[in-house]
Amino acid sequence: MKLQLHVFALLMAAALAQADTAGAGTLRGTVKNGTTGAPAAGVEVLLIQLQGGMEAVANAKSDAQGQFSFDHPSLGQQPMLVRAVYRGVNFHQSVPPGRDSVVVEVFEATRDASILSYPTRFVVFQPNGNSLLVGEEYAIQNNSKPPQAYFRADGSFEFEVPGRAKLQQVAAWGPSGMPVVQAAIDHGENKYAVAFAFRPGQNGVRLSYQLAYPDSRATLLLPSVYGVEHLVVLAPPSVQVKGDGLQPSGTEQGMNLYMHDALTAGKSVEVNLAGTAPPPSEAASQDAGQGGSGDTPANIQVIPGRLDPLKWPLIAGFAALFVLGAIYLMRRPIPAGIPANAAASGQTAGPRGRARPAAKHVSQPNPPPVITELDNAVNTSLDALKDALFRLELRRQAGTISEEEYSRERARAEEVLRNFVRG
Repeated sequence: MKLQLHVFALLMAAALAQADTAGAGTLRGTVKNGTTGAPAAGVEVLLIQLQGGMEAVANAKSDAQGQFSFDHPSLGQQPMLVRAVYRGVNFHQSVPPGRDSVVVEVFEATRDASILSYPTRFVVFQPNGNSLLVGEEYAIQNNSKPPQAYFRADGSFEFEVPGRAKLQQVAAWGPSGMPVVQAAIDHGENKYAVAFAFRPGQNGVRLSYQLAYPDSRATLLLPSVYGVEHLVVLAPPSVQVKGDGLQPSGTEQGMNLYMHDALTAGKSVEVNLAGTAPPPSEAASQDAGQGGSGDTPANIQVIPGRLDPLKWPLIAGFAALFVLGAIYLMRRPIPAGIPANAAASGQTAGPRGRARPAAKHVSQPNPPPVITELDNAVNTSLDALKDALFRLELRRQAGTISEEEYSRERARAEEVLRNFVRG
């Protein structure tokens, strides 16, 4: 294993040396106002290191042309994040390894909630002994014209969890699909909110919580703060699911699906659950063992970046559920426009390090590609390979991918990388 990692590191360094001749450790960027289309001057910009927790390591201010520059040894070597603080609202853009330029798009804020719609709400159930793990995800569409970000400091998105549920984690993302963990605002009586800037286009919120599951049975109410066009419930086949208006909709990728038509705001859906299921880690191992030979397409589960539910851990143990791809299959018909911007989040540690004066010219990077299959995405583009490796490493660091699947995907990436080096 150590030899493989060493060889992989050498090959990666060789490929990056061929593809990126720009000086390592330097990042040049531009802050653009997405509402007006003009450069945004005087905006505070932070460079955030992701490894070891989100920590600001350098800061700068955009010049009259909206440009800025950072020097830091981690740039080009590991995933980083750039935060622009515009009128008190945070906007982010991810920086994969090997990239030396970035555009951070900011927007004027509005409190007009009518610009938002909620096409789909997903709810995933996973028994775990005497506990029931629940993950929820909301698709949120910002249709503002002119483009604006919906933001409220007291909570841009409100949600309610069932009684006696223990909230685990909340994350939100913008059109680029980079989830950022949010601090939940407790409104009391199982009601919470997050202060997140929802950008024009497709956004999302994901949350997880835990409930008692005595005797492998539970009855719970799913409150609905917002009206949604579709409610989709997913559960392992060994778990019986019944609920008001829930209709069985077949099985996809090892998960049973149940659909509910349009759900109005303020309505709750009662769901009855019964049955046990293997722990998520065991489910992942069993699924990998049934994958068959190496040329079976099912061995590689790659989900588009914006839709990837593996980019952060809902809770330890939910990885296997989401890697199965059921949510991806349900969302596939949704248009996937992906501008080069990212989610906004709460505060982080203060900056440290140094920033350079703004560069005179910045080349705008291409947005990360939407990957449908690893083979198709990386065989013709080193940039796509780097983006795929970036996502893979994020998943591993977050603990949301099994070692078997990580090794399988990394081995395929190594093979493609060797082909690049051989020319």
